[in-house]
Amino acid sequence: MNNEHGVPTPVGGKIMTPVMKFCLALTGITAVLLIYRFLVGLGAVTNMTDGHPWGLWIAFDVVTGTALACGGYAIALLIYVFNKGKYHPLIRSAILTSALGYTLGAIGVIIDLGRPWWTWKLPVFFWTWNLDSVQLEVALCIMLYTAVLWIEMAPVFMERWEEQDEKPKLQEFSRKWTPILMKAMPWLIALGIVLPTMHQSSLGSMILLAGPKLHPLWLTPWLPFFFLVSCIAMGYGMVVLETMWSRTVYSRYRETSILQALAPAMVVVLLVWVGVRLFDVFASGKTGYLFNLDRFSMLFWAEILLFTVPAVILMMKPTRTDKYRYRLFVSAGMMVTGGMLHRFTAYWFAYNPGEHWNLYFPSMFEIFVTVGLIAAEVAAFMYIIKRFPILTGRPSAALPT
Repeated sequence: MNNEHGVPTPVGGKIMTPVMKFCLALTGITAVLLIYRFLVGLGAVTNMTDGHPWGLWIAFDVVTGTALACGGYAIALLIYVFNKGKYHPLIRSAILTSALGYTLGAIGVIIDLGRPWWTWKLPVFFWTWNLDSVQLEVALCIMLYTAVLWIEMAPVFMERWEEQDEKPKLQEFSRKWTPILMKAMPWLIALGIVLPTMHQSSLGSMILLAGPKLHPLWLTPWLPFFFLVSCIAMGYGMVVLETMWSRTVYSRYRETSILQALAPAMVVVLLVWVGVRLFDVFASGKTGYLFNLDRFSMLFWAEILLFTVPAVILMMKPTRTDKYRYRLFVSAGMMVTGGMLHRFTAYWFAYNPGEHWNLYFPSMFEIFVTVGLIAAEVAAFMYIIKRFPILTGRPSAALPT
């Protein structure tokens, strides 16, 4: 660990803050609503239909939520594939955010399934697998990657438990298993890079099954590539937003120098996505759709702008540190918004179920459940960083930027 950034330590402080109480209240209400959902079924509480069977819980909780949780994947690519060890101070919080986000996505899938009590059969009854199914690959990869993320977080928890003399069983357990986990970590890291590469691209393949029901600007064999690259962009964006927020709120080292060094990688990812996206449209003869002045052309150009503008901002020469932090924050927000828009459009806005079906809009029940799941994720994040060594640096407003 770079001494300039300090050693990861628990934030400490009071757990039951007003924000925590609010998040727990939303989580509790959501738990009650989910009991009702499992009792009465999807039809009674959602606006999904046979024509539009994938709603908010898939479009946001799974397709978009897992991409927002790709910070650990994006940073791992830099550290372990491109050997950029200087980004290591960001890895713990990035993996924690990824673990929580993928857990939310897995829960979203279970909520959305018609018979979720049979979920356990998916990994167990392997002899019944349809090996031609992209949905099978997505489901298995997300389940396995969620487990891998929490295993990668295990040494962080054990590091804390080893210090707790008042809990000898946890202390003994940690001392026994930490060396074993550390030996297995290179294999887990490799698996943690392969799995998101597979299922994030496959999320793009999955909506291609809609065929002509998908608008031509999004019906392209390049869609798996766009989903993969956009998840990396969203991952970097979320790392910047989470790092700036947590370090500011908890008065930790702001890591501006690391985030500034991250900018070139962000620019490359953004420009690759925009370049290939435009090339695909021009090469496939779909340029006419770009100037129809309808909602689809507007959505397309909004995606392009939300990925192009932050690339331009990040390429500008930094002046004052406070201004550059603002640029980073704005750019990261646009990257995340652009990726979300691209995925929402593919799975929702650009999907036409047919003339006999009404356009889908989520019910208040669906919206509240999604908000409750996000509240649970926020509550878990705040609890973990206060009790376990996630953030680097000491809590001091006098620390340099």
